[in-house]
Order: sequence, then C-alpha cells, then structure tokens
Amino acid sequence: MQNRRDFLRNSGMGIAAAATLPLIGQATVVSNSISAAEVADLPMGFAGFSFLRFDLDKSIAMMKRLGVTNLSVKEFHLPLNSSQETIDGIKKKLADAGINMYTIGVIYMKSKEAVDQAFEYARKCGVNMIVGVPNPELLAYTEEKVKATNIKMAIHNHGPEDKLYPSPKDVYDRIKDMDPRMGLCIDIGHTFRAGVLPEKAVVDYKDRLFDLHIKDVTAMAKDAKVIEIGRGAINFPAFVKALRKIKYSGISSIEYEKDMNDPLAGMAESVGYFRGILKG
Repeated sequence: MQNRRDFLRNSGMGIAAAATLPLIGQATVVSNSISAAEVADLPMGFAGFSFLRFDLDKSIAMMKRLGVTNLSVKEFHLPLNSSQETIDGIKKKLADAGINMYTIGVIYMKSKEAVDQAFEYARKCGVNMIVGVPNPELLAYTEEKVKATNIKMAIHNHGPEDKLYPSPKDVYDRIKDMDPRMGLCIDIGHTFRAGVLPEKAVVDYKDRLFDLHIKDVTAMAKDAKVIEIGRGAINFPAFVKALRKIKYSGISSIEYEKDMNDPLAGMAESVGYFRGILKG
C-alpha cells in the first residue's frame, strides 16, 4: 500500500500547487488539469459549510482550482426564503462554472413550518434530496413531505455533543421502518468522534446511506479537532474499501472546517489525499 507521501506526490501535488496560484486567473487551467484524475465510481463534492467565510464567486473559484464539481449549497449562499428568480440566477452561475448543485443543506428544522420551507426550497432549487436535521418529533411529518414530493431526506449526525443524532445509529434507529426515501448523511468525522468507525457505519446502514460529509479528526474522542484529511486518525483506505464494497452511489463531499478564514491550502491537501486514496 502507498503511504501518505506517495498519495500526495502521485495524486495531489498538482492540486496543492494550485493553492499558490492567483485565485481567479488560474481557475480554469487547474480544473482542466485535474479533471482527468477524478475517480468516476466515487465522485467527490464539497459541503457548502466549507465556504462559510467566502461569497459564492470566491467559493466557485476555489472549487474550480481544486477540480471538484459537486456542491451541497448552504443558505448563506442562497437564503431559504429566496425567490425563484434568485434561485435560478444562482443555479445558472453554478452551471456556467461547471458546478452541480446536487443537494442543499444542512438545514435545521424545529417546526412543521421549517419542514415545509425546506421542502419548498428544495423544489425551487430542483434538487431531489435535502441534507437536514428535523427534530425527532417532526420525523413523521417529514416522512409525509417526502412521500408527497419525492424529495429524499438525508439526516445528518453531529457527534457526541449532539442531543438529537450523535451517531448514524441514532438516525437509523428512528427511520429504519419509514419510507425508504428517509435516510442518512453520515458525517464521518462526527461519527468517529462518537466512537464509531466510519467504515463500519457505511456498511451497517448502507440501505439508507444517501450522502457523506468527509473530514478527518485527530482522535476518536469527543474533543478531537478537525484536521487535513490524511493527517488524522480515520483509516481512509478502509473507509473507501467499505464504500466500494457496498457500491455507494452518492457523492463524497469534503467538509473542511480547519483554518476557515484561509482554507485553500488545507482543502487542496485534503482533496489530493482523498483522491489519491480513491486511485490507490
């Protein structure tokens, strides 16, 4: 098996080098050079929270430099109460940049009105899945909306401090007998902090696994810190092997939460390492 340095040298150095180039001017060149390295069976994306400190134009430019073309859009780039005209404009901007808005979220839902708003927002955006956190008492109502709209709900776990859904099991146990379009977005960093191996979780809950948020953390502990992918404690070769075992067909979206004011170098390292694992 290749070690981390080999992966970065063989698959990620072009991406990492891109982080030193001017932000806008080099975007297309870098994207074109990386696209051939994309691994088709496990396409990559970005969770929109990664770009919390940046407007949409800068976020698009960074994604193009990194050669990643799938985005889960967050409301700070496209507010939940946006008009259809505004949504269509954002969708066109993304499409013109070669970026696919494949889902929306994470959206938190603490009332029936919030559930209604989330599904209407998804309908306007033209996506077939919401990454969300409906309160447990709203799951039956959420299931009704799923049935009425044919829009899937991927419930996101948030780790040991989360009172609602700490681990994927906490989601799965509540929705396993519901409509099959009620499922999970497994955040592997939070899963690991909750004491669960991501490679086990994706196999255990494969029938309801709709989406993934990919990050690395320093330890299997509640207070573990996020870190560049490949520098932490998660066994990514085992995780990718498990994804291929279950024939996972969704997007693997990196959610980069370190150095959020200046994230590009860490994003580049993370994308390069994860792509190297996929190729290796």
